[in-house]
Amino acid sequence: MRILLIDDDEHLGAPLASYFARFDFELDSASRPSEGLAKLRARHYDAAILDVMLPEMDGFALCREIRRESDIPIVMLTARGDVMDRVVGLEIGADDYLPKPFEPRELVARVQTILRRQRAVAAPAAAPQQRLFEGLAIDLDKREVLRHGERVELTGTEFELLALLADPPGRVWSRDEILNRLRGHEAELYTRAVDIVVSRLRKKLEPLDCIKTLRNAGYALAVGRSTPP
Repeated sequence: MRILLIDDDEHLGAPLASYFARFDFELDSASRPSEGLAKLRARHYDAAILDVMLPEMDGFALCREIRRESDIPIVMLTARGDVMDRVVGLEIGADDYLPKPFEPRELVARVQTILRRQRAVAAPAAAPQQRLFEGLAIDLDKREVLRHGERVELTGTEFELLALLADPPGRVWSRDEILNRLRGHEAELYTRAVDIVVSRLRKKLEPLDCIKTLRNAGYALAVGRSTPP
């Protein structure tokens, strides 16, 4: 598995690469956003780690730029660990965040969790791998969502949330349940993150109005099932 680190601290890449190698990860690094974008376009990476404080553009702008082209899992490194940094990062499409300074083992664990849940959603199973609803189709194998036949570009976290709500539709998922399923039981609970991802997903699924909020309970997918033609 190949990971790209974009951080202007040139003393960070080499020791992190050595540490990641212990877990069978190849960590490549770039010190400037332009260099990182060029690498992302030139070869395949399984995840990206972005620092917030960068030259040329900050990590938030870089995340937006990557999201225009790719749904690669993204972990943001926030120097202060401020709640607003986390909120902004999640709103623009990051999958997770980690405050600086951090323990390398925790960063590896965050990356492993994101990749593990991505594989779990895409893994073959006995159940049908396509969920068909009125105006909405979810293909778990291809990780593809169609709204009235038109493809919807979703981040990894947005897709996993929609797949979770669709299995089964109508089931009410609390915020804590969603966090535990999407981010792992060891992750810090941060319920605002769920609201942010739901808001992003709703906007992308418009004009469908299929994600319902149940006050003091959570979220559910409220859409009728369809059958293949």
